[in-house]
Amino acid sequence: MKLTRKLVLARAKASDLESVKKLNCWGCNLTDISIFSEIPNIEVLTLSANNISSLEHISNCQNLTELYLRRNNIQNLSELSHLRNLSSLKVLWLAENPCCEDDPVNYRLTVLKNLPGLHKLDNQVVTEEELAIALEEGEEMVTPPDPISACSTNGLTEADSENDPLNYSMEETNKIRAQLGMKPLPRDKFPSFSSPREPGATPKKKSHTLDAVLLLLKDLDVEELKIVQSATETKLRARTRQKEKEKEKEKEKEKSLITQH
Repeated sequence: MKLTRKLVLARAKASDLESVKKLNCWGCNLTDISIFSEIPNIEVLTLSANNISSLEHISNCQNLTELYLRRNNIQNLSELSHLRNLSSLKVLWLAENPCCEDDPVNYRLTVLKNLPGLHKLDNQVVTEEELAIALEEGEEMVTPPDPISACSTNGLTEADSENDPLNYSMEETNKIRAQLGMKPLPRDKFPSFSSPREPGATPKKKSHTLDAVLLLLKDLDVEELKIVQSATETKLRARTRQKEKEKEKEKEKEKSLITQH
């Protein structure tokens, strides 16, 4: 089930999404919470007892202080990376998710390593001693790869995503950064190289990919740039061979037509 604007406003008793500060959606069988990309001022959020698997769309809720996510379907602790920039987050309840079950001790240390500002985790107060151990022994999470689907960019359909060059470029850039083990760029620090498009103009997906690559290059060191150069040269050779084969096929086709006539 998708959490909609109408449902949010009804439960929060608010007139618009920006005025929503507290929201309780306990046990609503939710799977899609992309609406939180449009609710920047939420402070206390209850999403327990649903079927949520990704925290991507909560990453823009900069005023969030309390987040309740018990009994959901969060499979991987790498989802914590989406909460890392939420500096106001003090309370998190993540227990009873698949990501918590394998190693309870490591789970808690890893959560605190990635979210050191927490005061309470799973209804237990975080002590200074525990936090010190977590910072030393916890595992640092990187942004998880996007799920394979046509709607993997911020909850938008493919068509909607292409109409937003900022969204597309940011997702492409962070996907590449994740593959290189680099931290993702938050939206508020992400510049767009794309110039504004005239109304009705056809979206150019390739230009957005180029924007993402150009942005990424600024953060690479010499060795990483050499890897990119090598991969680019290999790709160019393959493309050149492909074009040559296509030209040969066209020539053969022309010869065949001439012979027939």
